[in-house]
Amino acid sequence: MSSPPEFSEEYRQTLLRIAHESILSAFTDRALPSSPPFPGLSEPRGVFTTLYLHGHLRGCVGYAMPVVPLYLAVAETARAAAFDDSRFNPVPKQEAPELDVSLSVLSRVSPIQPEEVEVGRHGLVLSLGSRRGLLLPQVPVECGWDRETFLSQTCRKAGLPSDAWRNGATLEAFTAEIFGDNKVCLPL
Repeated sequence: MSSPPEFSEEYRQTLLRIAHESILSAFTDRALPSSPPFPGLSEPRGVFTTLYLHGHLRGCVGYAMPVVPLYLAVAETARAAAFDDSRFNPVPKQEAPELDVSLSVLSRVSPIQPEEVEVGRHGLVLSLGSRRGLLLPQVPVECGWDRETFLSQTCRKAGLPSDAWRNGATLEAFTAEIFGDNKVCLPL
């Protein structure tokens, strides 16, 4: 049974509005928001902002760790997903209003044993030396992976051998509250 959402519908819509406004404001050189619209959005949190254009991935950037208040993390990652994701050209002005946004607000990371990983519930952070890889909870579900494949793919994301999770890598997990425009994603 899933736990109730942490964020009210009003908070969710506010965060989505911040993401859209942040992208659009880049075309007018407006500053990012300087204060939270609600006190509950000022806690530092990790967040990933994923952008879609007509149902296709258009960018994804995030903070795995809680480095800035949530409202600002959403604003910064939305702009970065639109303009700085190296897999895509920057979003042109005419595309910006057509973007759908999905937000994944992360819990704090904590150590986990491989056998405790639940596909669809946990996101993973795997590290060894200076290498680090992160996959969000929805990734193995979207890809149809089992637990072992999820662990192996997180190793690959870190640039490590696919069995590094068995051979000394540090494994941490987090959960995410996922919501977005026009049902661009399913809540986990």
